[in-house]
Amino acid sequence: MPIQDLFEKKGKYEIDIYKKPPDFIENHISFTGMPEKHPYDAEKIVLIVDPLSTNISYYEFATADVEGVEELPSQVTVDGKSIRIVRIWVRKGSIGVRSTPFVVEDTVKR
Repeated sequence: MPIQDLFEKKGKYEIDIYKKPPDFIENHISFTGMPEKHPYDAEKIVLIVDPLSTNISYYEFATADVEGVEELPSQVTVDGKSIRIVRIWVRKGSIGVRSTPFVVEDTVKR
């Protein structure tokens, strides 16, 4: 699946079996999460690692470095909202950004 297709609304998904060639597995690393458009750079993708967690972290990759995308089973919130989960395969040696935002505050209550 091309990386650009990640953000298009689609209807029903059919199950496709995809067999990765051995050299693909040897030359790429997989990352799993919820895909999002980059807020200001169309040439990048943001992958939220655990979208249902209160401790959010995410990866950022150039779309040119993502050479494979697999649909995984969706997660569902307690409200019944479906969250799309994918596995992306990124070429080894590529540059990615791992980010964990946090709130700056005292750790000791006074």
